[in-house]
Amino acid sequence: MNTASATVELNGQPIGFSKMVEIGAGRMSVRASGEGMGRVVAAREVLEAAIAAGQPVYGATTGVGAMKDVEWSADAINAFNLGLVRAHHFGTGPAFPTSVVRNAMAIRINTALTGHVGCSPELVGAFLTLLEHDLIPVVRKTGSIGCGDIGLMGQIGAVLVGDGEAVYRGRRMQASEALAAAGLKPLTMAPRDALAALGVNAVSFANAAETLRHAVTSIRVLLATGLLACGALGASRAPWEAVTAVGTPREAQTGAWLLEAAKPWDWSITTHIQDPLSVRMIAQVFGAVFESLMASGFRIVSATARPDDNPVIAGGKILTSGGSLPLDVTLLLESSALCMAHAARNTFNRCVLLGNGMRADLPVNLVPKGAIATGFGPMIKLAGEIFSRVLSMSNPVSAQSLVVAGGLEDEAAFLPLVIDRLDRQMEALKRLAAIEAMLAAQALDILGMAPEGTAAELYRVVRKHAAFLTVDRALSCEIEAIEMELASEAFMRRLMDVAPLPAVDDFFALGPTAASSTERKVA
Repeated sequence: MNTASATVELNGQPIGFSKMVEIGAGRMSVRASGEGMGRVVAAREVLEAAIAAGQPVYGATTGVGAMKDVEWSADAINAFNLGLVRAHHFGTGPAFPTSVVRNAMAIRINTALTGHVGCSPELVGAFLTLLEHDLIPVVRKTGSIGCGDIGLMGQIGAVLVGDGEAVYRGRRMQASEALAAAGLKPLTMAPRDALAALGVNAVSFANAAETLRHAVTSIRVLLATGLLACGALGASRAPWEAVTAVGTPREAQTGAWLLEAAKPWDWSITTHIQDPLSVRMIAQVFGAVFESLMASGFRIVSATARPDDNPVIAGGKILTSGGSLPLDVTLLLESSALCMAHAARNTFNRCVLLGNGMRADLPVNLVPKGAIATGFGPMIKLAGEIFSRVLSMSNPVSAQSLVVAGGLEDEAAFLPLVIDRLDRQMEALKRLAAIEAMLAAQALDILGMAPEGTAAELYRVVRKHAAFLTVDRALSCEIEAIEMELASEAFMRRLMDVAPLPAVDDFFALGPTAASSTERKVA
C-alpha cells in the first residue's frame, strides 16, 4: 500500500509542480473528487446512449487507425479491448523512473475528471487503485511519436489487464504477479476504456515536467558559476544594475539576483570601459532562458488538465477530435532547447576568457607563475565539445514528416524526442558548470582572492574535490566529482538558502527531486 503522508484531491484542474513532485515521489496519495466522478458518469451516459442507439463510436465499437471502418459486434468488444491494449504494448529501451509513471497516471485520472472522455468510472478507479497500492507499471521510453503516447500509455494499460511488467514493493515483476501480490484482479475494460487508457500524452507531459524541473536546476547552478567567473574576471556590476532599470522583467529579475548574490563579495573591478559580451550580457542570456523555461512550465501545467483524447464528449455529443497533437507544449520545449544552447555558448565563452588569461593579470592556461605545466588549456576543448553537443540538440525536429495508419495519421509532434534531447542537454550543462567553477577557482587562487556569499559555496565545492593546480595531473575524476556535487539536492538547497530566486524556485518546486536514484535503478 502507498504510505504517503498527504493526499491531493484531483478535480480536473491543473496539477502544479509542487504536487507533481510529491505524487511522483510517492509522498502524496491521490483521490478523485466526487464532483469530478460525477462528470465521468455523465460523460459515460452520453457514450452508452450513443452505442445503444447504434452510433459507431471510434475505438469503442470500431477499430482504430487504419481499421477505423471496422465495426465490432457486441460479442467481440471484450476481445477487441483486450487486444487493443496488448497491441500497444510495444515500447522498448530503458524504463522511465517510477516518478514519471505515477504522475502520468495522475494526469490521466485528472483529465478524465473533466467529463470530456467517456471512459467508465471503473477505469478511473483502476488507475486510482494502482496508485493507492503503489503498483507502478514499467514503461519503456521508446514508443511514441508525440500524437498520443499509445506505445507508452499502452504499457500502463497492459498492467491494468494483467499484462506487461510493474514495480511493486521495490521489485520489478510480471504484472500478473504484481496484481496477485497486491490482492488485485485484472480489469475487464468496457467499451471506450482501452483507447482511453492509452490514447493520451500523459507520459510525455509527466516526463516533460520532470525534465524541465531538472533543467531549471541546472540553469540555476550555471548562473551561479557564471557569478563566480565574473568575480574572477574582475567584471563590472554596472550592466546588472542597468538591466534592472531597462531590461525585460525576467532580465531585470536575473540582474537583481546577480547584484544581490554578489553583494557580500567586494571584488576588484578590472574593466576598462566595458567587459566582453559573455560577461556583460549574462543577465540578458539567462533572463531569456528563464523566461522560456517558465513559459514551457506554465504550458505543461495547463496540459495536466486538458483532455487530449479522441473522441471527446462535449455538449452532450461525441465529437471526433485532433487534441492528441501536443504541438503547443512541443514548440515551447524546442524553444527551451534553443535557449539551453545560448546558455552553453555564454558559459563556454567565459571559460575561454578565463583560460586565455590577459584579464585581471591572469596567466595563459591559468598556469601559476614559475610552474612547469600545460595547465587548463586542454580543458577548454572539453568545454567546447560540450557546447557543441548542446547546440547539436537544439535544432527543431517537430516539423519532420511522418505518415502512418494508411495515410490517416499524418501529423506528429515528436514530443518524447524533444524531451529526450532537452534531458541530454541538461546533463551536458551540469558538466559545463563544473568546468567553469573549476577554472574560476584556479583563477581566484592565482589572484589571491577569497570569494564570499554564493560564490564561496561554489568555491568550497571545487576545492573539496580539486586542489589548486601547480603541476599537471589527471582531471577527469575531479571534474565529475564537482559536477556530481553541484547537481546534488543538498547543493541546490544551499544555493536556494543563500541566493533564492523565488519566482523560479517556487513555481518549479525546486529542492529534493521527485525520484531517488534507487527508483531509477529499479525501473
